[in-house]
Amino acid sequence: MFYEIEVKSHIRVPPKDFKLSTKKAVLQSIRERFSTFMSKDLGIVIGVSEILDIGDGILIPGDGAAYYKTRFKVITFKPELQEVIQGDITEIADFGTFINLGPIEGMIHISQTMDDFVSFNKSGTLAGKESKQVLRVGDKCRARIIALSYKEIDHPKIGLTMRQPSLGALTWIEDELKKQKEVVREVKKK
Repeated sequence: MFYEIEVKSHIRVPPKDFKLSTKKAVLQSIRERFSTFMSKDLGIVIGVSEILDIGDGILIPGDGAAYYKTRFKVITFKPELQEVIQGDITEIADFGTFINLGPIEGMIHISQTMDDFVSFNKSGTLAGKESKQVLRVGDKCRARIIALSYKEIDHPKIGLTMRQPSLGALTWIEDELKKQKEVVREVKKK
């Protein structure tokens, strides 16, 4: 889920940036500090949307930089259990697939790709034995988050499933909807 969150922090502006306006220098420092920031509470910071308030700067002896108490808003992506996401398959291995969720990747174990016996092919695809459904790199898919781990705070693990109604490759979902419409038409004819 994407959020806009208000953050309060003391922002360090190094002396090399004193030539900039205070707002530009603070914004640059915020972007540098939060460009790759991840935490269990905030999620993954995507960008700074707005600076709300910049307090007076203070100098700390021996540092030379100015510190500004600042309120600002950031856009974050924080995956949540049971959330339905959409992304592209980036890699297929014999144990499952990786799907790009935007700022991070999730993993779908082979047992969670479809309700079928699934095999890994030499061509780098996963195929269902009965359904004949195939997953390829580049396929757009819809999945549900079923596991989150923040053991490594800078590399959270996201486990996904596509074994529920209206989940899977978007082409599969479209085909299923067409079949359902056809059944409804047949029932109406009777």
